[in-house]
Amino acid sequence: MIDHVLVPVDGSEQSNAALVYAVELVSDATITLLHVVDPVSEMDDLSTTDGQYTAAQRQTAEQVFEHARARLDDEDVTIETAIETGAPWREIVDYAAGHDVDHVVMGSHGRDGATRLLLGSVAEVVVRRSPVPVTVVSQESVPKADR
Repeated sequence: MIDHVLVPVDGSEQSNAALVYAVELVSDATITLLHVVDPVSEMDDLSTTDGQYTAAQRQTAEQVFEHARARLDDEDVTIETAIETGAPWREIVDYAAGHDVDHVVMGSHGRDGATRLLLGSVAEVVVRRSPVPVTVVSQESVPKADR
């Protein structure tokens, strides 16, 4: 039985599709929304101080969480949220391992070709390293009206 689902969220259509799928997968369960701040890829402005950067990223995460909560108002699920900082795949795997997660449901950003070879796929690494089952949801698998 699935009691605790981890859904990594970043506000993208892909993570919204994963959230919709997770709600359809479970009822009367806990869904943890995990927002991972990757300091390597997120820090665009080197003139920004660490404090300003951290505050901005937390604000972004809270906006993502608020949007997700609004989508789930009518659902019979308990919502928890978490913000971690680090390499996304590692933070997702570590969170699943350390928080009694039964299943991970995540979106795929659909990289292909050279981009995938150079950057890799977060979803692919999570699938390979996760201690629990992982479902990767493509954006196209969820009707546009539900995203």
